[in-house]
Amino acid sequence: MIKKEKFHIEYVFDKVSARSLWNHLTTAMGLSSWFADEVNISGDRYIFTWNKVREEAKLLEERPGVKVRYRWLNGDDANYYFEFIIHSIELTGATSLEITDFAEPDEKADAIALWDSQIEVLKRTLGI
Repeated sequence: MIKKEKFHIEYVFDKVSARSLWNHLTTAMGLSSWFADEVNISGDRYIFTWNKVREEAKLLEERPGVKVRYRWLNGDDANYYFEFIIHSIELTGATSLEITDFAEPDEKADAIALWDSQIEVLKRTLGI
């Protein structure tokens, strides 16, 4: 098995409240508006559906309004996760979203491109 590499990407959102962004990262309605076709939450289990393909993730860590970490339950190494961290940029009043994820070295560019496209959808759902 090829070892995955951790990567961080950051997106800046002008004129969006951290609370609204947080709801889009943690609620079924919010996540299904940009991240997956459908999302169901049961306790710490999140079931994401894309084109009738289901993937399940476990909520590993949550600091309300600031940070949420999920781990896919599809047999990957338990050390891999994806995480959202919200930062407030005091100088400009903007909000940034830091994403941490893992990808195999030859798939990293594709993974970043996928996040880029997903974030464009998120921005549209946030009205920016």
